[in-house]
Parts: sequence; structure tokens; C-alpha cells
Amino acid sequence: MSQLGDPLEKLNAGVNFEQFRNLLEMSLSSLPQGPGGRPPYDYVLMFKILILQRYYNLSDEQVKFQINDRMSFMRFLGLTIADDIPDSRTVWAFREQITTRGLVEKLFDLFLKELNSLGLIVNAGKIIDASFVEVPKQRNSRPENKQIKNGEIPESFSKTPHRKSQKDTDARWTQKNNVNYFGYKNHIKSDAKSKLITKYMVTDASLHDSNATDPLLDENDKGEPFYADSAYTGEPQEEIIAKKEMINRVCEKGYRNKPLTDEQKASNTEKSHIRSRVEHIFGFMENSMNGMYIRSIGIKRATAIIGLMNLTYNMYRKIRLLALQGDNYALSAN
Repeated sequence: MSQLGDPLEKLNAGVNFEQFRNLLEMSLSSLPQGPGGRPPYDYVLMFKILILQRYYNLSDEQVKFQINDRMSFMRFLGLTIADDIPDSRTVWAFREQITTRGLVEKLFDLFLKELNSLGLIVNAGKIIDASFVEVPKQRNSRPENKQIKNGEIPESFSKTPHRKSQKDTDARWTQKNNVNYFGYKNHIKSDAKSKLITKYMVTDASLHDSNATDPLLDENDKGEPFYADSAYTGEPQEEIIAKKEMINRVCEKGYRNKPLTDEQKASNTEKSHIRSRVEHIFGFMENSMNGMYIRSIGIKRATAIIGLMNLTYNMYRKIRLLALQGDNYALSAN
């Protein structure tokens, strides 16, 4: 292995990509053939290209160029300079196929089973949080934006099908801390100990974080502590947590004329030591995976790409956890 610690070498050594072959081959029909009736590329090869895209946040055109240009990419894919490399259109077509067939969530769950079998998911608490995933901003008129917000397709889009195909009518604007965002939200549930993502949900950016609590929690979380920031407070949230039979460890919120007591502040500080671990997940995506920005149109495609992003994170987190176990470090400290 490279002395420089090539992350792709670590990924190839730490993840058995052949485990995905059966699911891919059983679920996919043949990809569109190339010139001269060329047979489709190997499904595992194409899946690994999508993982490359998510780790380095590359467009379809960029990933084709980088595979040609970087030996580390070729080694990861098992290619040589003499091999034919999928072009950007082929990469797009493969991602479309796994998107339309709902395969990304199945691939995510398949890898989750391996993480469970290795004992990496501790189930000693769950954390929920959300982060913005931005998409290219739209240039629409105010009347068009108003119609889109109301769930309508502007008449001007319908008159020009080409323009409509380039418009994301699912993404939404929202504001946080006086900063505007356009796109979607990646709502995740993570294992508090291992910092592995165990479930996710994608919505437009305007949906309040707390609306994802009920869909993300399930019967497997029963009896565990539930950690979240103060955005998840309120009677409806308390009812959901109680219904799921979890231990409420959500940070409390102060209000005008009813500030937090010293005891509540101390309790929040204690809870935040664990809750803040979810920020490490988003930090890895933002820094090591070159940002949470995607190039797609529509929530269906965004959901697939964000799902691949979460899966890629879990792959690298698995490698890190196994290394920590080998070095006899405590998972909670890292």
C-alpha cells in the first residue's frame, strides 16, 4: 500500500465491492450499448465510479477526465491505460438506472447489514440532524417562483420543454442564520457511538428539521437515548419520542421571559458532548468529500446522489473504525 496513504487504496482494501454484484446484476437491465453494439460495462466497475464521484464530488465529465489522468483512480477501478473507460454519458445512464429502480437505498441497506455483522453499530443511542445540500441556483421570475412554491408548473416552462427539463421545481429556498440556501436537506440518523449513518431521508431545503423525526426513528431504536439539538423540541416531538419508547436527550430551548436555568444549561452541555458527534459526519462530507453540493435536477435524482454520499461516508467510517479497533482506541474518543 502507498506510503502516502492513498484513500482509494484504503477503500479498496477495506470494502469488498463484490458484495454488491448480485444486487446490481439482479436489478439492472443492460445499459444502452455503445457504438458497434458494445456490451455494457461491468456493474461493479460502474458502481465504484459513482463512489469516486461522491468522494471527490466530481461531475460526470470530470470523473471521466480524472480516471484517464490519475493512476490512483485506475488502480481503484482495476483498469489499465489500455482499457476502455466509460464516458460521461455512460456514467449518467448508469446512475439513472439505479435511481429509477430505487437501488441506492438497497445498496445502502446491504452495506449496513455488513456493518451490523461486524458489531460496528453499537445501538447505545441515536442522533438526528440535518444539513443543507445545495444545487445550482435557478434564474426564475418572481411569478414563476411563486407558482413553483405552490406546487405548480409555470406556464412558461410548459411552453418550452427544453427549459422545463433544466428547471428544478422540487428544490426550495430557505434561510438560516441570515444565509440563503437553495436545494435540499440530508436528514440523517446516526449511531451515537460509532458515528455511522443508519438511516437517512431527503427533503427540500425548506422543510423544518423536526419533521424528519418520526420517519427516521423506528422500532429498532426502542430503549435507546435520543439526541438532537433544540430544533427538535416541542410537544409533538416529545410525543414521537415517547411513542418510539426512546429516552429523551434532546437539548432544551430557552424562551423570552423563560430562560434556561443553570441546571438546564448544565444538562444541555452534557447532552451536546454526544449530540455534537453528528457534526463530525457533516464535517467529513464538507471537508474530506469536497463539499455538500450536487449537480442534479429534481428530488428523485437528489435523493439517489445524497444516498450515495451517505454510503460513501459509511465506507470510509468503517475503515476508520476497524483501524481504531486494531489500535485499541476507544470509539467514543474518535
